[in-house]
Amino acid sequence: MVVANAGLLAAVLVLLCVNVGRGDFPIGVADVARILAGGGSQVEQFIVFDLRLPRSVVAVLVGAALGLSGAITQSITRNPLASPDILGITAGASSAAVAVIIFGGPVIAGAAIGLPFAAMAGGLLTAALIYFLAWRGGIEGFRLILIGIAVNAILIALTTWMLVLGDIWDVQRATVWLNGSLNGRDWGQVYPVGIALILLGAVLVVAGFQLGALKLGDETAAALGARVQATQAVLLIASVLLAAISVTAAGPIGFVAFVAPQVAMRVLGTAGPPLVGAALMGAALTLGSDVVARTALPVELPVGIVTTAIGGPFLMYMVIRANRRAMR
Repeated sequence: MVVANAGLLAAVLVLLCVNVGRGDFPIGVADVARILAGGGSQVEQFIVFDLRLPRSVVAVLVGAALGLSGAITQSITRNPLASPDILGITAGASSAAVAVIIFGGPVIAGAAIGLPFAAMAGGLLTAALIYFLAWRGGIEGFRLILIGIAVNAILIALTTWMLVLGDIWDVQRATVWLNGSLNGRDWGQVYPVGIALILLGAVLVVAGFQLGALKLGDETAAALGARVQATQAVLLIASVLLAAISVTAAGPIGFVAFVAPQVAMRVLGTAGPPLVGAALMGAALTLGSDVVARTALPVELPVGIVTTAIGGPFLMYMVIRANRRAMR
């Protein structure tokens, strides 16, 4: 597992150098690595550190946060189809953010509520609603997913309704944001995601044993001394916050939280979604998708379009695989 994680980390670093090197002034991978190590001219350092590196760092952090978020929800529900974008968490964060873009944010204590706060609040409120509707003396994974899919559909319809009502310029801004984009990212988006990832990562380290126990089932986890309901609530909140902070930084980048844990599990050969592997795989998937989005066509695409093109077929594969298992 250590070797596989090291390989994933190396892939992330290579993809970061490739992505940073793309642009009107191309820079080779080796030259990017040299500049990141402190070499290069003043102009090259300005291009790399000030203009291009923030975008790639945001891609790494957002991908890692989404990978962790998906690994948590899939571990808790013990269902590979569970992820923040399928359960409606991302749609809740997106709906709240679109409401701010279209209608403007309310004012509390003299300060306007902006996109980051709205997205965080929308994700948390959606998670609370899904948890409340799915609660029947406990949380069962399949019921949680069905309710999450229904809530997700309602929120997508609500977002579409707001786009119909909005001013054309606000709608254009919201539409670009809804596709998930890393264009124009700067260090202002890096620091909040990085801090949240560190803090919530510390929570996951502390709750590592509890999460491992939950993978074995609620009854087994309780027998091992885990506080099942309290642990589920804390971990779900952590998952929601990871997904919401990712939405605030780059918009809803679809299917990374769903695909990354499952691919990491297969690459590392683990019984369940690995946290570190899912984070690294999420970072690699987001960075790789951004490279494709910038080079596949003459016009640059939002990264969310590429991740959705990858995740859609993978979701179909998982559903078909689950149906075949059920028929045996």
